[in-house]
Amino acid sequence: MRVLLVEDEIRLAENVAHALRDGPGFAVDHAEDGQTGLDLAENACYDLIILDLMLPGLDGMTVLRRLRERGDSTAVLILTARSERSSIIQLLNSGADDYLSKPFDLGEVIARAKALIRRGKGMASPALRLGDLELHTGDQSVFRAGNPIVLSPMEYRILEYLMHRPRAIVSKRELLEHMYDFNWVHHSNVIEAHVSNLRRKLGEGSNPPTIENLRNRGYRLVLEYGSFKDAGDESA
Repeated sequence: MRVLLVEDEIRLAENVAHALRDGPGFAVDHAEDGQTGLDLAENACYDLIILDLMLPGLDGMTVLRRLRERGDSTAVLILTARSERSSIIQLLNSGADDYLSKPFDLGEVIARAKALIRRGKGMASPALRLGDLELHTGDQSVFRAGNPIVLSPMEYRILEYLMHRPRAIVSKRELLEHMYDFNWVHHSNVIEAHVSNLRRKLGEGSNPPTIENLRNRGYRLVLEYGSFKDAGDESA
């Protein structure tokens, strides 16, 4: 998934970006001021925006309001040093989806980011199931017909994105924009290789194929759509 981080404290931004990249493997773009953040949000497609309130230029509240005024429904996680009840109510009423008060734990940032992204895609559970294919977002494990499948980090990220878009045609450009930051153009030739390896590991000989390759259009996960279940629900 691709995240926009708008934070002017460089050390804090580096720590948050590092945690998001090394933990769940998100692509992260960083803006140091509100106007740059607003411009990036307008010109790229993000799964989540993490937005500080105290920013040079446009403050975070103004950025949030302008995003919502133009119809941008991307989930927004606010980072704030304010803890007054009135301030939190104002944030939520202005369109924020969640908030974290500073100082915060990086593990909590990751957990809330993943939850907001799942919720934004209509998937509240940390475990996704499609036919006999099951993916656990918590420990990034994958099973086919109950058998574990070992995937590379990029193969896992592609599969997770496709499972969030069951039966939809996903173009190579869309995958690139969600898998990488603004340097994605340098990786434009690797998606085919990752998808090829992913198809092989999932069972290329299955009928119908697990991942359909539509010439000049993109890829589609074609397993029958199943249901979502909690990772701890062994009876589902």
